[in-house]
Amino acid sequence: MADMNYDVIVIGGGPGGYVAAIRAAQLGLHTAVIERENLGGICLNWGCIPTKALLRSAEVLHLAKHAADYGLVIQNPSFDLDKVVARSRKVAGQLNGGVKHLLKKNKVAVIEGSAKLAGKGTVAVTKGDAPVGTFGAKHIIIATGARARTLPGLEDDGKLVWTYRKAMTPDTMPKSLLVIGSGAIGIEFASFYNALGAKVTVVEVMDRILPVEDEEISAMARKAFEKQGMRIITGGKAGNLRKAADSVTVAVEAGGKTEDITVDRVIVAVGISPNTEGLGLENTKVKTDRGHIQTNGMCETDEPGVYAIGDVTGAPWLAHKASHEGVIVAEHIAGKHPHALNVRNIPGCTYSHPQIASVGLTEKKAKEAGYEIKVGRFPFVGNGKAIALGEPEGLIKTIFDAKTGEMLGAHMIGAEVTELIQGYGIAKSSELTEAELMHTVFPHPTLSEMMHESVLDAYGRAIHF
Repeated sequence: MADMNYDVIVIGGGPGGYVAAIRAAQLGLHTAVIERENLGGICLNWGCIPTKALLRSAEVLHLAKHAADYGLVIQNPSFDLDKVVARSRKVAGQLNGGVKHLLKKNKVAVIEGSAKLAGKGTVAVTKGDAPVGTFGAKHIIIATGARARTLPGLEDDGKLVWTYRKAMTPDTMPKSLLVIGSGAIGIEFASFYNALGAKVTVVEVMDRILPVEDEEISAMARKAFEKQGMRIITGGKAGNLRKAADSVTVAVEAGGKTEDITVDRVIVAVGISPNTEGLGLENTKVKTDRGHIQTNGMCETDEPGVYAIGDVTGAPWLAHKASHEGVIVAEHIAGKHPHALNVRNIPGCTYSHPQIASVGLTEKKAKEAGYEIKVGRFPFVGNGKAIALGEPEGLIKTIFDAKTGEMLGAHMIGAEVTELIQGYGIAKSSELTEAELMHTVFPHPTLSEMMHESVLDAYGRAIHF
C-alpha cells in the first residue's frame, strides 16, 4: 500500500518536471515532484542560467576592453575568476530558491530522493540506501533529463578533462583549452574562455561548426570566431589522450593528418545521454530508442498512465521544449485537449559572441523537402541601431515557400538575436505569411527592423540595403 496517493507524480524537478507539476496543480490535480538532486535540474543549476551569467561577465569584459571605441576610458580591465564563478553560482542559487517557492505556492509536494517505477501506478523512492516511501498516482510523468555524454578515454577526471560542470567552476584560469564538439554547449564555453584570454582550439567531427544551423550562418560564425583568435578544426577526430601533471596532449586527426595538440585543459561537449537507468522501465511497456523514451504527441509512452517529457525523450535537447511539453502533458491529463508540439516551431539559441538563433528549416533542409523557396537577407551593417551599438557584424536570413508565402525558417547571427528570434517564433507558430509580416510595423530605431527588412528582401522589396 502506498504511503501517499496523488493524481500526478512527476519524476524529476527540472524545467520540464517542475513546469508540468505547477500546471497540473493549477488544473486542480494533487501533484508531487520527486527530485534526487536540485530543483531546477541541469538548466537552472548547471546549464542554461549559470552559463549565461558566465557569458555576461565575458561580454562586460569585452566591452571594457573596447571602451575606447565608445569614447570611454577604462584602464587595464581584468577579471577575478573566483568572483566571476561565484556570481554565476549565486544566480543559480537564486533561481533554485525561486523554483522551491513556486512549487510551495502551488501546493506541489516535493519528495527528495531517487524514483523507480514499482508496479502500475506506483513509485518507490530511496535516498542513498534508505527507503523514503512508496507513492501512488494514476498518472506518472518521467522528466529525468540527461547528462553529458562522454567519449572512451575522454572521461571527466575533474582536473584535466572537463564536462560542463567543471568547466563552469574552474579552480584556475587555463591558458590554453581544447574544446571537443561545436554544438551550442561547446561553442558557448569556447566563447567564454576565449573572451577571458585563453588560447582556444575547437575540434568538430562534422564538416562545419554548429552543424544544426543553416550553413551560411555556420560559415559566418566560424569567420567571426577565428577573427577573435579561436582555432577551429572541422572534420576532426580527437583521441589518444596523454596526461601530464598539469597539461593534456590530444592527437587530433583531420584531413588525413594527425596533429598532437597540447593544452592546459580539455572540455568534452559531444552531446548528452538520457537518464533512464534505474527507473524500472524494464518492467513496463515503455519503449526506448538509444536510451531515449519514445512518446506520442501527447507525451504518452506505451505504458498506460506513464508519460515522458524533455531531454529524456530525445532531441531537440532544449529547456523550453521540456517546459512546453510539461504544459501539454498536464493539460492532456486534465482533459484540456492541448495541441501536440511541432518541433519545427521551437527556436534554438547559442549565446556566444556573436549570438546565433534560429527557428524552422534551414535553406538546405527546405530544398531537400521539395519546397520552391524565396530567401531574404539583411546585414547588421545596414541597421542604424546596430551601428550605434557598435555591433555592425551579423545577418538576418528568412526562408519562405514561394508558392504559399509560408515562412519556413529564420536564421540569425549577431548582437541580441537570441532575444529577437521569438518574433519569428510567433510568426511560425501562427502560420503567418510574408504578407502579414510585411504589413507589421516595426519600431525605429531597433535591431528588430532587420527582421522586417529580411522579409522584404525575400520579395525584392528591401529598403535600406
